[in-house]
Amino acid sequence: MKFICLGLILLSMIACSKPTKKNMTTLETKKDSISYSIGMEIGENFQTQSVEVNPDVFAQGFDDAYTESTPLLKDSEVRIVTQNYRQELRSKQNELRKQQLEENKVGGENFLAENSTKEGVIVLPSGLQYKVLNNGDGSTPKATDKVKVHYTGKLIDGTVFDSSVESGKPYDTGVTQVIKGWTEALQLMQVGDKWELYIPSNLAYGARGKGPKIGPNTTLIFEVELLGIE
Repeated sequence: MKFICLGLILLSMIACSKPTKKNMTTLETKKDSISYSIGMEIGENFQTQSVEVNPDVFAQGFDDAYTESTPLLKDSEVRIVTQNYRQELRSKQNELRKQQLEENKVGGENFLAENSTKEGVIVLPSGLQYKVLNNGDGSTPKATDKVKVHYTGKLIDGTVFDSSVESGKPYDTGVTQVIKGWTEALQLMQVGDKWELYIPSNLAYGARGKGPKIGPNTTLIFEVELLGIE
């Protein structure tokens, strides 16, 4: 995992003529908008990677470098500090990932065990669970087919991480070009069906997770409506 998006930092140095003022409430120029947007991306990048900085000191370091002022640290000292912190950060992230792997695994297993006892929930041999919300009477897709669906994806705490319904645009995909839980379910559904899927992590994104919204070993819930076969 990268310690810093170097290209983004360099771009911010080019785009900004001076550090953004504290408590700025308006962006008066195009340069202001570019500078602020890149600053937000850097902040989000740091937050995602758990990079802890003092914003005021960070701003001074940036300003010293950009204006070629006399720095508080020599280049050799900067390299040592960042290399040491990079290693420290990597160790922290590895420990956090191990913790997330176990917590998500146990949480998902407990959720699925309880969910399997609820009325209307069907449990398949693979571990996939589903509940029929609406019955259709159309055809059933084959593995070689492409389908059009509407879906809403949620974590087990109810947090929505993605939704074609909210965007208003149905999702077109091959039956086998999605996570395993979807592939299995789609080949059981009929056009017009609307199911709620409860997908264990091994049938979803597994230990790798997907981006910042779906952590490792995460059990997922999808509401899927099969609109058509193409």
